[in-house]
This record gives sequence, C-alpha cells and structure tokens, in this order.
Amino acid sequence: MSKLEWRNKTVVTEFILLGFGNGPELNYLLFLMFLTTYIMTIAGDTFIIALVVANQSLHIPTYFTLQGFSYLASLQVLLFEGILLMFLITMTGNFLIILVTTADHALHTPMYYFLKNLALIEICFTLNIVPKMLMDLLLEKKVISFSACALQLYFVIFFVTSECFLLSAMAYDRYVAICHPLHYTTRMNRRECFHMVIACWVAGIPFSAGLTGWLFSYSFCGSREIEHFFCDIAPVLDLVCSDTYLFALLVFVATVTIVLIPFILIAASYIQIIHTILQMPSSEGRHKAFFTCFAHLVVVMLFYCTTGLIHLKPRSRFLVKSRKPVALSYTVVTPMLNPIIYSLRNKEVKHALRKIFGRRQFTFVLFLHTGLLSS
Repeated sequence: MSKLEWRNKTVVTEFILLGFGNGPELNYLLFLMFLTTYIMTIAGDTFIIALVVANQSLHIPTYFTLQGFSYLASLQVLLFEGILLMFLITMTGNFLIILVTTADHALHTPMYYFLKNLALIEICFTLNIVPKMLMDLLLEKKVISFSACALQLYFVIFFVTSECFLLSAMAYDRYVAICHPLHYTTRMNRRECFHMVIACWVAGIPFSAGLTGWLFSYSFCGSREIEHFFCDIAPVLDLVCSDTYLFALLVFVATVTIVLIPFILIAASYIQIIHTILQMPSSEGRHKAFFTCFAHLVVVMLFYCTTGLIHLKPRSRFLVKSRKPVALSYTVVTPMLNPIIYSLRNKEVKHALRKIFGRRQFTFVLFLHTGLLSS
C-alpha cells in the first residue's frame, strides 16, 4: 500500500454502542431498572458470601424443605393452575403499566411515575416467590438450599419495605394534589419525585441485610422443614435452636417502622384529603377528587392489612394456622389486582393503550387481560 493511499484511510479509534437508541423515551426507565438490579445483585451476593464465610463454625444445614401446601395433596394441580393464571395476569398487567406510563408523555406525571415504580416492585416481588412456588407444587421434594433461602428472604424484606414506603409516597402525592393544588408543581417536581423513589428503593437495603444476616447467623438444629411456601422470617425462626428474644424484638421494631409508621402517615394524609374533599362546593369536583384516591386507598388496605396482620403478630395461634392463606393474598393476589384497580379501569391509561397498540391491538390486549381474570 502506498503512502498516499494510507493517508486517505480513516483510522477508527473508537466505536459508538447504539444500545437502546431506537427507544430514547425508555432509556431512563431502563437505566433505573438495570441500576436497581445491579445494586441488588451485588448486595445480595456479597451478603450471602459474607454470611457463609462468617458462619463456617456454626451448624448450618445445606438445605431446607418448604412444606408449602403439602397438606392439600389432592389439590396440587388445581392450585398450580390457579396460581399460574394469576402469575400471568400479574406479569401482563404490570408490564403494561410500565409500558404505557413510559411511552405516553401524557402520563409523565408524579402519580403515574410512582405507579410505574410500584408495578416494577410487584414484578420483582412476584418473580422472587411465585416461580419457585409453582415448581414446588409439581415436585414431590420441595427443597431450597441454605443460600437460596437466605437470598429469597433478603429480597422479600427488601421489596416489602420498598413497597410500604412507596405507597406512603403515593399518599403524599395525592395529599399535595388535593389539599395544596397551587403548590403541586413545585413540591412534586421531577427532581423531588426522583429523590422520593430512590429513597423508597434504598430504604429496603439496611432492613433486609440486617434482619437476614442476623437470622441466618443462628445455629439451626432439629427439623429442616419450613412450614411455609417461601422463606419468611417467622417460619425460619421456628427452626433456630438458640435464644432469639433480641432478634424477635428487633423484628417487631423493624415491622413497626416498615409497616405501621407508613400506614399512620397514609391515614393522616387521607384524613386531610377527606376533609378537603368534603369542603369542595361542587359534587363533580368531589367525585373526581375521590376517584383519584380510591384506587390507592383500596391497594393500601389490601396490602397493609395482610402484611401487618402476618408480621405484627407472627406467633399467635390463629396466624400460624392462617399464615399461608394470608401470605398468598399479598404475594399473589394483591400484585395481580393492583394493575386492575389502579389503571386498566382508568380512562387515561386506556387512551394511552389505544395510542400505543392501535384500536384492534388494544381491544385484543384488554380482552386478553380481562378474559384471563374472569376465567
């Protein structure tokens, strides 16, 4: 090759990765999802490694057996079909919520921004529990390893904590929108909403790491059978053979902080909201204001009542017997109902679905979702 030809050549010193350049409106959501997944993965893996290394001298079982619904042997297939159906509805509904609230600029408001994050939490929470439960319903030996049990409990606490705080943030959003509408745009601007969401996600890390680390640092003796369909604090604690008084006290304090305090804040917000709504002169304004809060209030009652009931009094005789049905309600039923209650009966979301999918595709999607639910 001559020197002249060489000079005419362009030397490439760097490349540009297009990545997800075809959907720039999704980049922010993808960044948040990947960052959250990365942080949780690193934190969870580091925690498990530290836990195993720190407890080599203790009696650590290599696996546990999840009893699940073994006492309903004749209904295993029926339970599998029902839970699988609810799992598919949950995934479809929450993914649709994320899609429409991201793609439609008309839904780029604080309320739908919080709703999008709630849908993401529901997806992650469901994936942490339901696939393993479905496998166990078909398998005779329902085994989970020590590290997998610890990791599952870590994410259960993480997502429950994040959802509790996020629901309180959503209540604050409705409080500002109805009680202080003139200050809404300044109080609930993009930056403040982002900080609130990040705080809700990060709030779960210290609780999940602290409680899981302490619980799995105990020695386990005797039975390896966990009387539940996933690794939760109370059934795992029943297998510990040493004194757990301090840990039980810490669990109570953490539960009050995670469940009760946000619930009190939500209740205080809705007292102010109801007071403001009753003072509105027009019945149309009262109806519209109440309608924007009704969905959130129903979701709060469903989630907090079951979660608080099962965790504030985990060792009462009644709750030990009803632990599995109550847990099933907030691990399977509530994540399925949230998209229905919140958005798929909402005119704004229906309009956004029509714009994204077109009229025919929208009719098919809505028919598929409501058809699955009715069946």
